Amino acid sequence: MAANERIPTTGGQNLGQNPFAALASAGLPAGPVRPAVTNQASQPKPAAPEKNRGRVDITRQTAGRGGKTVTVVDGFVGIGLPEKEQLAKKMQKACGCGGTVKDGRIEVQGDKREEVARILREAGFRPVMAGG
Repeated sequence: MAANERIPTTGGQNLGQNPFAALASAGLPAGPVRPAVTNQASQPKPAAPEKNRGRVDITRQTAGRGGKTVTVVDGFVGIGLPEKEQLAKKMQKACGCGGTVKDGRIEVQGDKREEVARILREAGFRPVMAGG
């Protein structure tokens, strides 16, 4: 091919034959019936019933911590220590910081109230910003 010759981009010639035309479907079981595909984005999903697991308070504390800011989540009702530890781990991962569960409260290092509130809402709690 010469340097000034162009390659056609029109798609070329059609195939003269269908390679699957000789295959017969006789004797094969019927396939599953699939519903017509619709645009999923245009149809609203049915809203899942929102769980209300109770109110939790989110506070920002610096007292007694050497000037460091800590976000404290308190007021959990009806959940045990393993679930609190799981929530704390999720908060630490989302915020990119450390944290712990002490005395039934979740403590996350830094002022991360918005991120913590988002995670609590996803878990079904009703977070309330309390204090300063």
